[in-house]
Amino acid sequence: MFKLAICGLLLAASINCQAQQAGTTNKTAATLPLAAQPNYRATPEKIWNLQHTRLDVRFDYEKQRMPGKAWLTLQPHFYPSAMLQLDAKGMFIHKVALVKGNNMLPLQYSYPDSLQLHITLDKAYKRNEQVNIYIEYTARPNEVKVKGSQAITDAKGLYFINPVGKDSTKPIQIWTQGETEATSVWCPTIDKTNQKTTQEITMTVPAKYVTLSNGLLVKQIKNTDGTRSDTWKMDLPHSPYLFFMGVGDFAIIKDKYKNLAVDYYVEPKYASVAKGIFGETPAMMQFFSQLLGVEYPWAKYAQIVGQDYVSGAMENTTSTLHGAGAYQNARQLKDGNSWEIVVAHELFHQWFGDLVTAESWSNLTVNESLADYSEYLWMEHRYGKDRALEYNQEAMESYLAQPTNSSKHLVRFQYADKEDMFDGVSYQKGGRILNMLRQYLGDSAFFKGLNVYLTTNKFKNAEAHQLRLAMEEVSGKDLNWFFDQWYFGTGHPKVGIHYQFIDSANQLNVIVEQKQKDKLFYFPVEIDVYNNNNEAERSTFWIGKQAVDTIRIVYSTKPVWVNVDPQKLMLWEKDNNQDDAMWIAQSTLGKNHLDKTEALSFLAKNWKAEPAYAAIAEKLLQDPYAGTRKAMLRLMKRGSVPVHATAHALIEKMAVSEPDLPTRALAIDVLSMSTQANHENLFVKALTDSSYSVAGAALESLARKNATKAIALAPQVEKDAKGRLEASLRIIEYLKKDVSDFTAVLADYRKLPMFDRLMSTNGMLYYANQLKNLNDFKKATGSAIEAYKMLRIDYMGLQTNIAATLRWMIAQRQTALLVDPDNNVLKDQLKYLQEKTGL
Repeated sequence: MFKLAICGLLLAASINCQAQQAGTTNKTAATLPLAAQPNYRATPEKIWNLQHTRLDVRFDYEKQRMPGKAWLTLQPHFYPSAMLQLDAKGMFIHKVALVKGNNMLPLQYSYPDSLQLHITLDKAYKRNEQVNIYIEYTARPNEVKVKGSQAITDAKGLYFINPVGKDSTKPIQIWTQGETEATSVWCPTIDKTNQKTTQEITMTVPAKYVTLSNGLLVKQIKNTDGTRSDTWKMDLPHSPYLFFMGVGDFAIIKDKYKNLAVDYYVEPKYASVAKGIFGETPAMMQFFSQLLGVEYPWAKYAQIVGQDYVSGAMENTTSTLHGAGAYQNARQLKDGNSWEIVVAHELFHQWFGDLVTAESWSNLTVNESLADYSEYLWMEHRYGKDRALEYNQEAMESYLAQPTNSSKHLVRFQYADKEDMFDGVSYQKGGRILNMLRQYLGDSAFFKGLNVYLTTNKFKNAEAHQLRLAMEEVSGKDLNWFFDQWYFGTGHPKVGIHYQFIDSANQLNVIVEQKQKDKLFYFPVEIDVYNNNNEAERSTFWIGKQAVDTIRIVYSTKPVWVNVDPQKLMLWEKDNNQDDAMWIAQSTLGKNHLDKTEALSFLAKNWKAEPAYAAIAEKLLQDPYAGTRKAMLRLMKRGSVPVHATAHALIEKMAVSEPDLPTRALAIDVLSMSTQANHENLFVKALTDSSYSVAGAALESLARKNATKAIALAPQVEKDAKGRLEASLRIIEYLKKDVSDFTAVLADYRKLPMFDRLMSTNGMLYYANQLKNLNDFKKATGSAIEAYKMLRIDYMGLQTNIAATLRWMIAQRQTALLVDPDNNVLKDQLKYLQEKTGL
């Protein structure tokens, strides 16, 4: 599952995120054994084992129901049993029978809560005896009251999209979503992760539609009533929450990995870009297979895109379902495939989650943390170490952005609801922990450990302990210390790092203080010491036996820079107390993107008009990695770093010829903030660029310099506008609004859902910039600044864009006051902006 949730990543207070880890804090409860504590979530007891599931289903589009027949083959897990309990949510149950040869023996059953079907068998079956059950039923997904979550916003299992075609903007589709326990809305089963079953599904659908399910399509029969019956067979066992059915008018774009079919099911209008979105899949399959030493384990791999999907994407075995956010047109893809990491994430689940499945939701980490980490692995392989490290940092920041994350265990045996497990701890924190484990063990041992974990537990269920045991078996190292604090503990280190040079003794003391109050973390940390020849010597030290550790390093020549955690993989909050000289050295000597940008962020807080600083700006604007160039431009756009003449000349070239298009867009943004030259012609020319980022930056830049011309030219670029261009067109719409309609404009802005309001905030500031009435200006600007302050990270560049607009508004007033120093309205507006923003 790839969750798309802005909770905790974007907003400080406006969205009600999932509850903190459940449990009471009174002294009596704290002393209870774990299993006796409130909300303890035991692994589901296995009374019966599913062995095979066969379904025969049809679809009633008008009533949005599914008549079905199910044949279930089961065995008692260990103890004899004469009772069978199945999960079956909200169904009409028409018949329950025991299948014996060609005969069916009706069985007594009860269905008191419409959630679980209790069946009385003809006798007590022993552990080696099979029982075959037949159930005739009707699934009623729209009539089931079920709860979703932040990650999975609905849980009714079976979804009819525009079933009778009333909405001309949407296709008619059917798709299913099983995670967490919603397959039992459309299929009687034992809906637990620790069940594994082979499967066969026959779907009868209108002949004009195609179908997709797990496994291979083994039979198609054309019926006389205009329907067709497709049978999909899954010969290898997997968990019920991974069952999938998809039906609709899809173009099937064929691809392959070795001899396996790799298909992309998309709406026909997206057929031409399907490979642009999903085309890296075969390369990913090859990379992951080689990396893990375990070949892709299934008979085929298909990906399908569903409308109105309730999450980001879902790793149904052999048949991943993606939300419509996957769709991008050719212009969007020019700026980079925004869905590529989702494709990698869901594919990696075919090993971690599908081949080996978490035995309970408490151990979701063995599914989601590993899939999250696959995003890093693919970035590293496909785009290089710098891109992977940048991504690692973004993921770490998303975990840190939600304060309640630090109170949750990664392996969590207490939670209010299973849906609460799908959070920044199971995903981003878990992925970062795996990165640290890889660093500690080394690549060979780490990936061989994953290989042993997969091969030992294939087609079975596992928990974090199995992962630990596999890593220990390969490495020969005890890892209880690592898993105890990172998997079965909470939080992360919060450290202050200080440097003390004792020249008389040629000694450097690196002092690492852990500031978190509840416990200490024990871990190795690497330190690179750079001498005057800019060469680094690396050593590893263990810290955490006390709150303050002093690492003593003897030197012959005084170091120019000391790089703690040079690979930038530690999951911690770090206060790095270097002096300016060391920060400058870091910006120039740093080996990776994060070294450079960490130094840049610190230096930008007090940027100095000195040659050394100017040299840093010029160097980073020409860095080989686009992300570093982008970071430099972003700070210039925000006004944190001034643009001197040489840098300005570099940026002018970047605005025309920078190969990375989002970086070129930022260069255009920076030029629009400049007073050194008039770039209006450049902006007008860039409006027709095929990149949405470049065209969008050009339109907003033109709006800053010449709003009338921007409004006049906007209709030329409105068609199919997406991304940055769509955001810039929102600005134009706000510029076109009459200032006399202030009350209505502000009211409409405030009524917007939070995400839409954030996306409209830049436009609101442009509107406010035109207001002369001080009270109106304060209300409009204040509302926009309030939304801006809710942003925790620079999601989609929103934080930078809004900050740049605010600085532009301030600069406009400062410039105007040079001409008209007695203009009290401008003075008051300027004072208000500076007080509200601190800029």
